[in-house]
Amino acid sequence: MAAGFVEFYKSQKAVNQGDLLQRYTEICLHRGWKVQHFSWWMTSMLHRFPSESEFERHRQLAELTYVMGSRASSTSLAENYTGLSFSL
Repeated sequence: MAAGFVEFYKSQKAVNQGDLLQRYTEICLHRGWKVQHFSWWMTSMLHRFPSESEFERHRQLAELTYVMGSRASSTSLAENYTGLSFSL
């Protein structure tokens, strides 16, 4: 929201003035769904559930192994864990 206020008050172009403020809800919902997905992913990767099958347990272990062995995957985990940027 701060970026929207900055854009609104600094903008000299009437056409673009307030665009970020008008898109604030859209931007927050988009980010919120990314956060929700990350939370679900971490929970499904790090917790065991009584109803899980052997297949699901092996999938979980494969995912953990991939995260630990892949620089790209561990970077993505770190970025999400520490907080997504407020990219527009």
